[in-house]
Amino acid sequence: MGLSRITRFVQDWDTRWQRWREPDVRRVLAYVRAPMNYVVMAPVYRRMATDPRVKFYFTTSPGASREADVYSEAEDGLNVINASEAKFMKFDACLAADFIWLSLPRGTKRVQMFHGVAGKYTNVYDTPEQSARGWDRLFFINQRRLRNFVRSGALDANSTAARLVGMPKVDCLVDGSLSRNAVLENLGIDPERRVVLYAPTWSAHSSLVKLGAELVEQLVAAGYAVIVKLHDRSHDPQHANSGGVNWVARFEKLLRDSGGHLAMGSDSCPYLFAADVLITDHSSVGFEYLLLDRPVVRIEVPELLAEANVNPEYVELLADVSTTIRSASEIVGAVERSLADPARKSEARRAVAADLFHCPGQATANAVKELYELLDLHAPESNPGSQR
Repeated sequence: MGLSRITRFVQDWDTRWQRWREPDVRRVLAYVRAPMNYVVMAPVYRRMATDPRVKFYFTTSPGASREADVYSEAEDGLNVINASEAKFMKFDACLAADFIWLSLPRGTKRVQMFHGVAGKYTNVYDTPEQSARGWDRLFFINQRRLRNFVRSGALDANSTAARLVGMPKVDCLVDGSLSRNAVLENLGIDPERRVVLYAPTWSAHSSLVKLGAELVEQLVAAGYAVIVKLHDRSHDPQHANSGGVNWVARFEKLLRDSGGHLAMGSDSCPYLFAADVLITDHSSVGFEYLLLDRPVVRIEVPELLAEANVNPEYVELLADVSTTIRSASEIVGAVERSLADPARKSEARRAVAADLFHCPGQATANAVKELYELLDLHAPESNPGSQR
């Protein structure tokens, strides 16, 4: 008997056994390739975790970004299995936040939960060159990307897989669940201080590599409480991801001694909520921060935009809502102007946020509703309904 036939036999046996043992239980696999992938899926998992009819499993693959930290922010009792084990199990659905195709048994319904809105690597994530018809559901964050998928030919205009959901992970920015003072006190930062968050993207061409150290030093010298939130991949010592620099070692003592904080958590939302000003180059957090209608300083790095194949529409969107600088020497002045007139560009910020985030505050409810429907289960009455 060939290996593929043996694999199918094991899978079919596992399916029959599970259906006999737990006839009303649906099994959902979450494929987590980096800590931020877990953050994207976590709100949906938390909302459904208490339902005995749904059993969640989590898996990753060797070589994942920050592999040792993938589940560092997860709740106790997470059901983690290895990828080789998952191949021999039957799942009703598989959640992913990247366009990576995990080998799974036939019949598993695949759900795409997008991990960002920055328009980077546009031929994969925003206007894909390959078909997305293999996905059973795509939980679109906004109408703009859905239109782009149809326009590029990746989806049909009448696709039943496309669902306008929003971005569950940013619900907390608008639903009242976060407290600025509580976040800052937890980080050891005096809430009375002006807080600046520097959250660059990853890449050897990012602002972090080009001028990050000088920028942070200038902000610290100016007296600001600085939070540095590194991208997951910026922790990778490979030159292509971090410029080959150990950024944790580079920033940790400087920030600690100045009353700032090096953010090691993968969920950027608490740091966004705590900041009075955000500094970024081109990252999804730059757009997510717009939901708070606070000032953004954008570092223009043409090499990064070219290397990351950023859709020019998104470059223009971020430029329109930000104060743009090109060198570290400009940063203190840009932050001072932003704090002196925080309402400047407010109208533009609110307009772009409305464009890029469908139903902020209700995205988790939307995703949960769609997943229950896909699993052919009625949602419990305690689950809030969706807004469409």
